[in-house]
Amino acid sequence: MKIAELITWFESWANPAWCESWDNCGWQIEPGILEDEAKVLVCLTPTLAVMEEAIALHANLIFAHHPLIFNPPKSLCRGEAIADMVRLAFTHNIGVYTAHTNFDQVEDGTADVLAQILQLKDVTPIVPTQNGLGYGRVGLLEPFLTLQELLTVIQKRLSPPDLIFSPNANLQQVISKVAVLGGSGASFISAVVKTGAQAYLTSDCKFHQFQESRDLGLILIDAGHYATERPACDRLVEKFRSLNIDLVQLSNHDEDFRQFFQSGN
Repeated sequence: MKIAELITWFESWANPAWCESWDNCGWQIEPGILEDEAKVLVCLTPTLAVMEEAIALHANLIFAHHPLIFNPPKSLCRGEAIADMVRLAFTHNIGVYTAHTNFDQVEDGTADVLAQILQLKDVTPIVPTQNGLGYGRVGLLEPFLTLQELLTVIQKRLSPPDLIFSPNANLQQVISKVAVLGGSGASFISAVVKTGAQAYLTSDCKFHQFQESRDLGLILIDAGHYATERPACDRLVEKFRSLNIDLVQLSNHDEDFRQFFQSGN
C-alpha cells in the first residue's frame, strides 16, 4: 500500500477536519513520499529518538498521536529538536503525520481503547461531537468493582509508573460507572459529573482539580499521560497490519518524559 493510500484510508476513519482549532493534525513533514510503499513506525510522540529509530528500520513514515509542531516556529536552527527532525526527515525521506484530537474522538481511538481495556459496557462519549463520536467514554463495569479492585485493574492493565487518586476516597466503595479519557482530561471534570460516573480515569490533573473532583463527589484517577494514550498506538499498529503494509512497528523509543524516584533503589 502506498503512503497516499494509507493516509486516505485513515482520514476516512478519523478526519483531520475534526481536530480542534488549537490543534495541528495531519502532515507535519511530507518530503515527497506519497507514492512510496508505506513502511510505518507508530509512536505516541515524535522525537529525535523516534526519528533515529525510523532511520535504522528504513521506515518512511512516522505516524504519531502528538503533533511535532503545535505552533508555527519562528526559526529553524541546527541543534533544536524540531529543526533536526526536519533535517533528518528530508535527508532520509521520512514523513511525519499526526492524528491528535481527531483520533481522540473516533471508535477505537484513545478514549475508546481505554474503555475496552477496562471492559466497560454500554459505552457513550462524555462529550458527544458528531455521529455518535466524541471526547472520552463513560460506561458500566460488569461486574461492579470496589475502588481498590478498580485501581488494581488499572495498575495491572496500564502499568503506570505512578497512580494517583482522590483524597479520602473509600477503597471499599462499589464502583459501577466509570469515565475515561486518555491524556489531559481535567477540563472535562464537570462534564463527567453530569454523566453520573463515580470514577474518572485520565491524566495530567493538578492539585486543585483533585479538590474540585472531591467536592463534586467524583473519584479522580490520574494514571499519567503516557499510560493512558500509549495503548491506542498499539491499536493503530493492529489496524495498519490488517492492511498488509510491508512494515508496521510500534516504536520502542517512545518516552514518558517523567521518572518517579523510588526510595531504596
